[in-house]
Amino acid sequence: MLTDRRRHILRLIVEDYIDGALPVSSDAIARKMAVPVSSATVRNEMAALEDEGYIVQPHTSAGRVPSDKGYRYFVEFLMP
Repeated sequence: MLTDRRRHILRLIVEDYIDGALPVSSDAIARKMAVPVSSATVRNEMAALEDEGYIVQPHTSAGRVPSDKGYRYFVEFLMP
């Protein structure tokens, strides 16, 4: 079960990835959050989303991209 914050972060990651087709950084997400949070907080939440299979990290220094599971969740529950 995703928390509200994780759902919001996942939505931002999917939307940003669809717009730019590039891995999304925690800093980019932190700047878009409605409630101010640090990029470290976003990284922790992204790590949890990765552990749960919603996003993946293409390589160590990259941001994250949505997985099939992440896209499916976005379409079913988060798509505006």
